[in-house]
Amino acid sequence: MNTFSLLSKDKKIHMVGIKGTGMCALAEFLHHEGFTISGSDTSETFYTDAILQKINIIPTVFSETNINTDIQLVIYSAAYGETNPEIKKAKLLKIPLQSYPEMLGMLSENRFSAAICGVHGKTTTTGITGSIAKALKLPVAVIAGSAITAFDNSSVLHAGNKYLIAETCEYRRHFLNYNPSIIVLTSVEPDHQDYYPDYASIREAFIEFCLKLPLNGILIYCKDDDGALDVAQYIKTNRPDISVTSYGFSTSADVQITNYYIKDCRQYFSLNTLNNLEFSIAIPGKHSVLNATAALILNNYIYAKEKNASPTDNELQTVMHALSQFSGAKRRSEYIGMYNNIVIYDDYGHHPTAITKTIKGFKDFFPNNRLVVDFMSHTYSRTKALFNEFAHAFRNADVVIAHKIYASAREQNNSEISGKLLADAIAQTGKTVYFFEEPLDAVPFLTNFLKSGDILITMGAGNNWQIGTELLKIWSNNHE
Repeated sequence: MNTFSLLSKDKKIHMVGIKGTGMCALAEFLHHEGFTISGSDTSETFYTDAILQKINIIPTVFSETNINTDIQLVIYSAAYGETNPEIKKAKLLKIPLQSYPEMLGMLSENRFSAAICGVHGKTTTTGITGSIAKALKLPVAVIAGSAITAFDNSSVLHAGNKYLIAETCEYRRHFLNYNPSIIVLTSVEPDHQDYYPDYASIREAFIEFCLKLPLNGILIYCKDDDGALDVAQYIKTNRPDISVTSYGFSTSADVQITNYYIKDCRQYFSLNTLNNLEFSIAIPGKHSVLNATAALILNNYIYAKEKNASPTDNELQTVMHALSQFSGAKRRSEYIGMYNNIVIYDDYGHHPTAITKTIKGFKDFFPNNRLVVDFMSHTYSRTKALFNEFAHAFRNADVVIAHKIYASAREQNNSEISGKLLADAIAQTGKTVYFFEEPLDAVPFLTNFLKSGDILITMGAGNNWQIGTELLKIWSNNHE
């Protein structure tokens, strides 16, 4: 019996670093399960503050006084360790401690669980999966890595406790804590270079995770992604008991995407396994269609397990409607606002592949508009390792605004690499590039530079998203 099974709902669970996206989602989940939750973090305001407030959790600032004997468990973010005063106090009082990935793993042991993993596409795939499961009235709980519009702008859909579907993270092999019966694998390629120095090392982690599947487990993977295909082929060879289903635009995929076209900022497609019904989705990029396809397949497996049947025609119509209404996740091609026919979006894309695909998706949606991409690279190690890929990732942008590198707390500044060097490299590919060390320094320039019909996308895992909200504030004040 694991720690979760022993928890009493008469006592509190305290969460250290509760404002993090994963921690906030876990707090929501545990709240829905009937637990009393308290939490702490820095004083900085995050979008998760609003989510926590909805469930009456007001985070305190880190302090050892937050920890007392009324607390039966302390869950901590992987961003915090031995030096945190609350973790120190919990150890002193001998209160059990669990990291976020350890706790998620324990939850997965208590019900039939599915994991959505991959270097790209996890959050959107998880959000679409939950939207479809909700339409099918499946008794699932879904935990995503960001706020999902279809989840009432929360990170959790709690429609039952029979099945758990969770976004799982490969960083530092965190997903190895999870115990899935089904895995969706969207993509595998080099990333998190501070932990995985090369492709072989990250590939090994994904293989190790897929090998955790139980006897006759299920692997759903994207055949259009070379890394996912590589991992799946290894699993097929070494674990023939696992049922492997591929999806993609590839003609050899088990679930093939057909009849694809774009019309009026909406992507339309069919699947060879679903009577070629026409689905549509209103978020850009062919990768979004791949994510939607993975979500459809996963729901089909869970529906079959739950009802020993396939969805009815009426249910499929409901699914088609749910997918057509899906409007994305926080910081995933997120619509921020519009002024004077200048439209602003924000996207978390911080890997060259994600950047390339996302910008191409926007260009396909808005072929006649000027695309201005404001980018802030995230981590010195990633920028250095993928420098050339970053330089060529903006081919479908008309103008690029660049900034300093958004450093990670987990690495030291590297004087060999900088945002200015990256900006110069992007310019050498023929792009028009403007550089501002600090993101908000670009606001006065953009106020005058942007014109009617422009699409501005702030991209990256840094804090340049603030540009969009600041511009809208300025324009709103000027209008008044």
